Amino acid sequence: MATNTAEMPPLDEAVLPPGIRSRFVSGVNGMQMHVLEAGHEAKDRPCVLLLHGFPEIAYSWRTVMPALAEAGFHVVAPDQRGYGRTTGWDPEYDGDLRSFRLLNLVGDALALLSALGVRSVHAVVGHDFGASVAAWSALVRPDVFRSVALMSAPFAGPPSLPFGTADAPPQAAKAGPDIHEALARLPRPRKHYQWHYSTRAANAEMWRPPEGVHAFLRAYFHNKSADWAENQPKPLAGWTAEELAKLPTYYVMDLDRGMAETVAPHMPGAADVAACRWLPEAELSVYSTEYARTGFQGGLQWYRCRTEGVNEPDLRVFSGRTIDVPSVFIAGAQDWGIHQTPGALDAMQSRACTQMLGCHLIEGAGHWVQQEQPEAVTDRLLEFLRRG
Repeated sequence: MATNTAEMPPLDEAVLPPGIRSRFVSGVNGMQMHVLEAGHEAKDRPCVLLLHGFPEIAYSWRTVMPALAEAGFHVVAPDQRGYGRTTGWDPEYDGDLRSFRLLNLVGDALALLSALGVRSVHAVVGHDFGASVAAWSALVRPDVFRSVALMSAPFAGPPSLPFGTADAPPQAAKAGPDIHEALARLPRPRKHYQWHYSTRAANAEMWRPPEGVHAFLRAYFHNKSADWAENQPKPLAGWTAEELAKLPTYYVMDLDRGMAETVAPHMPGAADVAACRWLPEAELSVYSTEYARTGFQGGLQWYRCRTEGVNEPDLRVFSGRTIDVPSVFIAGAQDWGIHQTPGALDAMQSRACTQMLGCHLIEGAGHWVQQEQPEAVTDRLLEFLRRG
């Protein structure tokens, strides 16, 4: 079985803010995990674990980590399974898909903490797909993950099981197309990005686009940020093709286009790139250098576990369970991601999280909230950490 085992040096300290170190931790659920740490000099500090999303790496937390460390925390941000300089995961499309299922990703977090000698964390903080790992970590092991901050991706709770159906008549099969057929039949034919990310072709078209991976990432980050003026999100009425088609094309794509083709028309001009303070070229180069080496398949395997139902048997075991540790939600006010699953934002606040202490939508931020508005995010996190 092929695995991503190529040895890598730590991340060059020249690209990291002062006080952050890069190192490797071996024996983490079969992997050598690359982590960034801040506040590591003093022992016995309360730990905060930061989990990135797609297509990011631990580096996405670079502007948040120093302030959390200054406030007295030991801050740990790993490159998660499938990403960056962490090795020991299977990089092949036809490889070990089940190793990327959500509860194994929770297992990665637990194994990392154990290797570090940390029995519990003050908080686990997750952004984008990392929010799913953070949510499940808090739900499954509240003794270890004693509070949770979710960013950009609401958690609606575990999948439900049919209830009280033993004496009910059998349900007739519903007629009509499924959501993917319905999207494809729209006057402007569309497809959902998560199912596109699950195709064999998705990695190559993002990894080897004509414009190069650096330009692709620039367009992708820009298109989903508050810098793109058309990001003016609003709730959707339901999970129907007509409603989903209201999402930008980076979520519900044109049927005949890949993601690189989708975002290329929104590439910012040279003046806009020069004015981008939250992701200057030198910092984007850290991402593009990593992805030029690894490709995107590791992160895309997470989506396949979702769209192909690999996670479902594990997660149904927790049907009816809630997150009962203190929680908070933070997202950009210009982030369509908070509405991409209709009803999830309300379900998170009303049912899934029983001790939610706040839901903060930060102006001037799109999907990359901790990068676009790090000071505001840090303020909200520290307020939560001091209460939670």
